Amino acid sequence: MQQEIHPEFTETVIRCACGAEYRARSTGEDLRVEVCSRCHPFYTGRQQRASSGGRIEQFRKKYGYLSEEERRREEEQDEDKSADAE
Repeated sequence: MQQEIHPEFTETVIRCACGAEYRARSTGEDLRVEVCSRCHPFYTGRQQRASSGGRIEQFRKKYGYLSEEERRREEEQDEDKSADAE
């Protein structure tokens, strides 16, 4: 092995967006990460973001496609609103 060609292996601080700090050894400088094991939903068991639905639901919402059952519900609601307005 050649001498003095390898980077220094120093202590590094890894900081998460949630405020957690971890000490490790690395050839790089201090690191900033968005998610760590303390705040990641997989490890905590908590879901932090609401599900926005599957691909089909997103497509229907974006382009206004409704199933027949959804159309019937909307028509009934429209009829109820027009009856209340009179």
